[in-house]
Amino acid sequence: MPDPAVPPTPPVALSALLAREDLGLRQIAGPRDTNTVIHWAHTSEMADPYPYLLGGELLLSAGVHIPEAAGSGTYFDDYVSRIVAAGGAALGFGLAPVHDTVPRALVESCDTYELPLLEVPPQTTFSGVARAVWQLMAQARHAELRRVTEAQQSLAAAASRPDPVRAVLRQLAQRIGGWAVLYGPEGAESASAGRAPDGQGPEAASAGRAVEIAAAGREPGDVVRGALAGLAAVVRPSGPGTPTSATDTAAGTHLAAYALGAGQGFVLGVAAPHRDTGDHTIASVAAVLLSLLTGEHQSGSGAARSSALVRLLLGAEPEAVAPLLGSGGWLVVHGSPGAQPCDPVAAAALGAALGSPLVDLARDVVRVLVPADREPAPQPGWTLGVSAPATAREWPVADTQAARALSRARATRTPLHRHGTHRPALTDLLSPGEAEAHARALLAPLTPPLAETLRTWLSLHGSWDRTAVALAVHRNTVRQRIARCAALLGTDLDDPDVRMELWFALRHGER
Repeated sequence: MPDPAVPPTPPVALSALLAREDLGLRQIAGPRDTNTVIHWAHTSEMADPYPYLLGGELLLSAGVHIPEAAGSGTYFDDYVSRIVAAGGAALGFGLAPVHDTVPRALVESCDTYELPLLEVPPQTTFSGVARAVWQLMAQARHAELRRVTEAQQSLAAAASRPDPVRAVLRQLAQRIGGWAVLYGPEGAESASAGRAPDGQGPEAASAGRAVEIAAAGREPGDVVRGALAGLAAVVRPSGPGTPTSATDTAAGTHLAAYALGAGQGFVLGVAAPHRDTGDHTIASVAAVLLSLLTGEHQSGSGAARSSALVRLLLGAEPEAVAPLLGSGGWLVVHGSPGAQPCDPVAAAALGAALGSPLVDLARDVVRVLVPADREPAPQPGWTLGVSAPATAREWPVADTQAARALSRARATRTPLHRHGTHRPALTDLLSPGEAEAHARALLAPLTPPLAETLRTWLSLHGSWDRTAVALAVHRNTVRQRIARCAALLGTDLDDPDVRMELWFALRHGER
């Protein structure tokens, strides 16, 4: 039977559908397995429905396709076998207007091929059955989202406890009903919260160079342990193209491994007897938290960074605390999530992916301070703007550069835009003082919002729509502001010479 191409919604238990008294469905053939689930309902009167099924369906039919002499041949065996071959989960046969009863030969075929057969009474429409399936799916989806949300909250609370790594692992193991283990990059075991296998006490574990450094939950057998350790080796960073997660099955147990984003070789392993829809999301949240807990900010350099941030809050100059954060330049990255608003877990995940715990979460943007030697890469689900490398004294300018780069990335629908490095040009023939004085004089009539609108509009080659997207305003607002700029400056903004001079002034006026 092929695996059904299931939708991103929880399946519906067939028993739950049968329990709906308003439908009046009755199972009259096939196995009465309480674990049977359906992923959708589909109506078809084709004699061979195989080409039209994806798998996992409750197929609904009124028997219009059945010939009069079907009961004396192999018609029903052929029909039911094709449904089973396509991965159909069950067959619903509607009484009236074509058939008063379910054909006996169809009942026998469903018993033979072990396909659940439901009798649909005349007062129940097929659309009503389909609507009930989607209602049950919505209820299951709501329950799953609530379970994931509660798990996220409990994992976040566990991360704030005195022994956060073990607390997160214990909470994860409880939420998935299985075993969670953190594998170290070097192989030496420092602690374990799970029950050691027979003959493998702490001394034996150390002597055997066991690879887990912490674990929680009911520990599985040696076969599952070995398979999970092997899966962890698959995702441990070893070069370009290494996967960040992997799944497998061993001895009837579902396995998953997640490489932690700190880039130090830590891997989260999960073993559970079942794999529900939200389990991957819950494990991913735990992986993000463990990435932060095992990252650099938990080391001595992390304490220094925390000290630097406190000193900044107390009024210290950036250049005075920069040595605590590390040597070299810095990049400011502004990130906008694809789904608003952004939550703290997603912001922390972005920081972990970019290799920095220095994250600031605002209402609609996340700011990350990244060492200049770590080249930011596009991140799935995010739009990023990256500044030019900057010293601590230049952080405010870099923050502005990142904000503008993010606006341009949004306007051009690119996942990442970097602030361009300044190259020598004709404008460099003027001294910085003369250029700034000219810029101030030329742009004096404009307020800061008007100047920013003009700068963005010129940078996007006069596109009203892209400027509106970059500034998060209506295109008519852009037109009004540009018209106001033209009036205050007393010039024609359609003139390329005027545009060139204004662009020169805006570039030098922002320094």
